[in-house]
Amino acid sequence: MDDLEFRRRILADPNDNSPDLSAARNESIVNRKLYDELLQLDAQLEKAMKVDVPDDLADRILFHQSGQPNEKPKSNRFHMAIAASVALAVGIMIGQFNHFTLPSAQAASIGQIALQHIHTEAPFVNTVDESVSLQQVNAKLLPFGPSLSDLPGHVTYVNHCGFGDKNALHMVMDTPQGRVTVFIVPEESKTMTAFNDKQMNGIVMPIKNASLIVVGEKGQDVMPIIKSIESDLYWQI
Repeated sequence: MDDLEFRRRILADPNDNSPDLSAARNESIVNRKLYDELLQLDAQLEKAMKVDVPDDLADRILFHQSGQPNEKPKSNRFHMAIAASVALAVGIMIGQFNHFTLPSAQAASIGQIALQHIHTEAPFVNTVDESVSLQQVNAKLLPFGPSLSDLPGHVTYVNHCGFGDKNALHMVMDTPQGRVTVFIVPEESKTMTAFNDKQMNGIVMPIKNASLIVVGEKGQDVMPIIKSIESDLYWQI
């Protein structure tokens, strides 16, 4: 699949998981970043669309309509048609973008979402080495608040990603303790929590207004890495 065909199909339906599109998605860093950016855009749009509707909105509309004179029925029908069109457009937009949201995000723990994300991304991130600098990492961290004064290993990959119904920092690095995946999620966990599956284990550490997650291979001690990152994080404000 050439680049033009990939872009046409991923923009038309980012949720298309057909084998040829999935393979093309992981063929290059450019393709993967486009896919990640679409996920990020979707999360931002979905958040912007979440507007609370007043409980008494229906009563207020009915009251307003009942108090209007009847000499302009055409004008009233025109306004109602416009309102219906706007409601339909918003419904279509919400339906179009909802396909990015992970259905398990509300029910699953942060650790479970991290494990699911790593398994999904492994075919791509395990084959790249972008030799990411500290400055590049801090540029990606900027939307989340903190910065790092140092890195505890060689960073092979860093980007924003969709994490449940939020955006997060996704970073992969080689350390003296082995390869680890790091997430910084703008959702503060209540306590430090360990989690695992048959292949990996990790720790969620609450930090200022966020959660720091480090995941390694099964049996790998990730505590030194999470402590190192925690001590190197700082906030400008």
